[in-house]
Amino acid sequence: MSEKKYISLTFDDGPVIGITDEILDILEKEGIKASFFIVSDWIKPEAEYLIKKAYDMGCSIENHSRTHSDMTKLSENDIREEIEHTDREIIRIVGEKPQFFRPPFIAIDKKMYDAIEYPFICGCGCEDWVPTVPAEDRIQRILADAHDGEIVLLHDMHHNENTVEAVRAIVPVLKEQGYEFVNIRDLFKHFGVTPERGRTYSGVYDVRPDDF
Repeated sequence: MSEKKYISLTFDDGPVIGITDEILDILEKEGIKASFFIVSDWIKPEAEYLIKKAYDMGCSIENHSRTHSDMTKLSENDIREEIEHTDREIIRIVGEKPQFFRPPFIAIDKKMYDAIEYPFICGCGCEDWVPTVPAEDRIQRILADAHDGEIVLLHDMHHNENTVEAVRAIVPVLKEQGYEFVNIRDLFKHFGVTPERGRTYSGVYDVRPDDF
C-alpha cells in the first residue's frame, strides 16, 4: 500500500431517498466519512432523517444556500438571508452550525465574500450533475484527478444513480492507493490548515485566485 493520503468526498443537493441512502450505505460499509452541502428549501420532511444519519456517522453538514440561486445577482441582505435560513435548518436537524459554504453554480463575487462568514468550497468535479455522463466516465475522471488534500465535488441529487455507482467503484481503488476518506473539516485539520474567509478552496492547497 502507498503512503497514506487524505481526500474528501462532498455531495450537493440532497438528501434524496434512493440516492443519499445508497451513498450512506457505501460510506458505512467502507468505514469512511464525507460532507454534505444542503439547499434548505429542497429538504423534504421525509428525507430529513438522512441528514441526521450522515451527521451521526461522522459526516459534516454544510451550507449550499436556501434556494440554489445565482447569488451574484442577489443583494447582500438577500445573500445573508439565504445563508442564515440554511444555517437555522441545519442546526434544527443536527444541532450544529455549518463551517463551510459552497456557492450554487460556483458563481462568486466580492459581495458574496463580504456577506458570508464561511470559507467557500468548490472542489474537483466530474460533471456528475450532467445525466448523460456515464458512471464509467465519472469513475475514470475522479481516479485521474485524485491527489492528496483534494475535495471531490459530487451530487446526491435526484436520479443520480451513476454517481452512486461511481462512488462504489472509486472508494476501494483509492483506499488501495493509500487514501483515507475524511469529512471536509477533518481534511483541513489533518494538514494543519485553517481555511480563511474570502477564499474558495478546491483542496487544502488549491485556492481559487479571485481578484475582485
